[in-house]
Amino acid sequence: MLLVVAGDVEIDPANRDAATLAARKLMAATREEPGCLEYTIAADVDDPARFVIVEKWASAEALESHFATPHMAEFQAAMAGLGVRRLDVKRYEVAREGPVRG
Repeated sequence: MLLVVAGDVEIDPANRDAATLAARKLMAATREEPGCLEYTIAADVDDPARFVIVEKWASAEALESHFATPHMAEFQAAMAGLGVRRLDVKRYEVAREGPVRG
């Protein structure tokens, strides 16, 4: 079963550059983790306060291991100082994956 984690976070827009830097570090390290199939944090082009998160994991164990990594702890500490206003991220268990059309 494929796990998808998706959602968004809203921060103080004055901290967008710092959040982008922290996200880049986290993405680079996370993409090297076993079981990580996709890991993207993207800045919303219309809303300077919003970042969108999309992750794909091969297993629940891989996702749980991710939460225990030093780079995740470092990212969470960095975000704590960036004025997080809202965080809405959910986990989805996917039975099948395929093209949008066809």
